[in-house]
Amino acid sequence: MKVQNQININDYRPAEGFIKRCQELIKKEVLPYQYDVLNDKADNAEKSHVVQNFINAANVLKGKDKGDGFYGMVFQDSDAAKWIEAAAYSLALFPDKELEKKVDDLIDLIAAAQDEDGYLNTRFTIDDKDKRWTNLLEAHELYCAGHFMEAAVAYYEATGKKTLLKVMEKNAEHIYKHFVTEDHSGYPGHPEVELALLRLYKATGNPHCYELAERFLNVRGVDREFYKKEVKARDWTVWGNNAEDMYYQQSYAPVREQADAVGHSVRAVYLYTGMADYASQADDMEMTEACRKLWKSITQKRMYITGGIGSTGIGEAFTVDYDLPNDTAYAESCASVGLMMFASRMLELEPKGEYADVMENAFYNTVLAGMSLDGKRFFYVNPLEVIPGVSGIAATHWHDKPARSSWYACACCPPNIARAVSSFGKYAYGQSESTCYCHLYAAGEVTFDNGVVLECETGYPYEFTVKYHIRKGGKDLAVRIPAWSRSSELLINGEKAVCEIKEGYAYLNGIHDGDEIELKLDSRAFFVYPSAKISENTGCAAVMRGPLVYCFEGVDNEGDVLSLKADDSCGITPSDFDGQLLGGTVVLSLKGARVSGQERLYSMEKPKETESTLTAVPYYTWGNRGEGQMRVWIPLK
Repeated sequence: MKVQNQININDYRPAEGFIKRCQELIKKEVLPYQYDVLNDKADNAEKSHVVQNFINAANVLKGKDKGDGFYGMVFQDSDAAKWIEAAAYSLALFPDKELEKKVDDLIDLIAAAQDEDGYLNTRFTIDDKDKRWTNLLEAHELYCAGHFMEAAVAYYEATGKKTLLKVMEKNAEHIYKHFVTEDHSGYPGHPEVELALLRLYKATGNPHCYELAERFLNVRGVDREFYKKEVKARDWTVWGNNAEDMYYQQSYAPVREQADAVGHSVRAVYLYTGMADYASQADDMEMTEACRKLWKSITQKRMYITGGIGSTGIGEAFTVDYDLPNDTAYAESCASVGLMMFASRMLELEPKGEYADVMENAFYNTVLAGMSLDGKRFFYVNPLEVIPGVSGIAATHWHDKPARSSWYACACCPPNIARAVSSFGKYAYGQSESTCYCHLYAAGEVTFDNGVVLECETGYPYEFTVKYHIRKGGKDLAVRIPAWSRSSELLINGEKAVCEIKEGYAYLNGIHDGDEIELKLDSRAFFVYPSAKISENTGCAAVMRGPLVYCFEGVDNEGDVLSLKADDSCGITPSDFDGQLLGGTVVLSLKGARVSGQERLYSMEKPKETESTLTAVPYYTWGNRGEGQMRVWIPLK
């Protein structure tokens, strides 16, 4: 069933351009900073204790004192796993012996914290060993295992080193023994291990990894009462999760019968990623159809224009169709990373442009917005409207902060952003035996398994020409034509290409050595109008240029965006690229009005409107010039 796979992480080499600058930021700033956080050496950051937890766990296994014990969230180990995975991708792009040694040393600490039977989790090694596997609802043992499996595969692919891979294969055998050989019931409270086991299976060929992933997917939601039974069987809890909320943990029905995206948004898209990967490997059409329905539920009814998902802070969750509030949005950074993963696996099932369109939308907007331009501060939550004095203060808006934080006690998002940015090449390019797929536009050289080598040259997302220089051909090339581009032109060796356009991709048959392919996309900025079913946005529009959603910040608009209205009967004017502004960007200007004269809370006098020029900047850049108002959706005159 699988149509194509992601490329190997070593097969993309970035060239000068936007993506390389983002990836260099991860290498130079984010990874060193996050490493210091893991080791409790970063200034002005929440205590992490991640590395010390592994040291303490190893001491316990040696019969020594546990030192200062375990500290942090029950899933604290996963921060180290995601950092290793991000570092692995960075090493594949930019070899660095010093960074590699740091990773190796951390892996040695992790290996020393693994129990003889293969169990690996510092929380239940340092404390409460007798409670292992008795709280699948909350304890995140499988979630942490999954992230370490992903890290192990990534580091093996990047360096060829197997230490962590062997640790996690041993851990997978321990989990297999517990759930399959000994036939203990249950499934992960927080999905993640499903997709990770399938990655581990591809790397090792161990059939137990595949069987475990299949089991966890197949049993989920079959016994809808499982978590309630589990709660009754134990006398302890982590944070008192509601075992009866079957929607929160996606256990309300067997996965093949699920059709609506519900519950905790990160858990949901991690689950759907595993489902889509399994569907393609197993040629499971029933699972495939479930994935299609869940994708449609998200992207047609429950997704923000920025690619953010999860519209409420209550449970960090999806709510109902078209409920997409701007100022109380949750739109967790991790959820958009997960949405990219889901989209990528759907592309492996069937190469449709809509999957790549959403993958691109999530990356350039919510994922990038989750990190400051200097790589040192992060958003957990990504609202589409911020009002200082309300956002982060009012009880209903406490989660929507007007400024990024240096770290979080629950620090899942920062390393997740790092791994997504560093692995962009895997999302950008796919491959099958006969066809090379260009899903996203990333400058650099790509070597495909089928022998094709191409070099991509582009200034995207601020320039709209993408050139592919075929260094070695002999196969077919499929180039995505994004849905936002109202006019596009594809040339091959300077002549208009004669090719089939199918599901958002242009298929070029039999590209040859030396061929020059040029894709010209629409550079015009445009208004986007919401469905009338989204009550929050009645009478409003948003502004985009290419894949970038723009927003209006107070700093560019006299400190006040709440009084602005846009005139969509006039054009939108892009500035020249300004390399000094916000890391290098293009500003949009549009005509509109500023409302004034409404001093009372309510008045019978119609407000006055004064002509005004509105200024917008890319959403991913907001919040980098101090606190101020911000709005994506703007009322129309």
